[in-house]
Amino acid sequence: MTTSAEPFRPTTADFYRVNRGGGLFSEAFSQRLGAGFALLAYRLGLSPTALTMGNLVLGLAASVAVVALAGPVADGDVPAWVVGLIALVGWQVAYALDCADGQLARVTGRGSPAGARVDILCDVAAQIALVTALGATAVAQRPSTPVWLVAAFAGTWMVNLVTSVMQAGPNHASMVTSTSLPVRLAKLIRDYGAVIFVAALVLILVPAATIWIIAAFTVVNGGFLLASIAFSARASLR
Repeated sequence: MTTSAEPFRPTTADFYRVNRGGGLFSEAFSQRLGAGFALLAYRLGLSPTALTMGNLVLGLAASVAVVALAGPVADGDVPAWVVGLIALVGWQVAYALDCADGQLARVTGRGSPAGARVDILCDVAAQIALVTALGATAVAQRPSTPVWLVAAFAGTWMVNLVTSVMQAGPNHASMVTSTSLPVRLAKLIRDYGAVIFVAALVLILVPAATIWIIAAFTVVNGGFLLASIAFSARASLR
């Protein structure tokens, strides 16, 4: 008598096991939430690209809402906490879907070069919208916000995304290889999940402080870019 093999029934643990990290906050929260979304998508028969598009639509919708309501919030016509909560939930769920698409692709073997390109392009679009939302809030709250600061913030924000893509390539390298808890805590400043959590909290509690958020991340990301250039240049001269 022959017996058929048991059908593959993945669990959230199977999806979480293949996560690509992203930092302490992302691993503890975003990737775990993403594993739940990946399992749900698997049971519904959805493709990884469907999750990617969900990330794009939700991320754009949350950011557009922040931009559209930046003026009314600054004028006191709309409570800041309402807009901030929209940003908090929208950005976090969108990022979890971004984590989930890769998990689903790796567990089911449905990844493809085209899917990877769509994923990166949707990440770029969602992050452009997020940067626009924070810039619009800063300007609405403080009309004297320097144009050069908003431009520098927008330009340096993409450093994280670019370096993440480079880390996935065959020539990846890391300036700090330690995985100790103090180092991982220090790296929270570049953990996307943690960053958008803090940004949304500022929108909820003190939207007038958004200018200081964009100034801080301009310094951090700009400094990381310069350090990465120096690190790579030094390695290339060896």
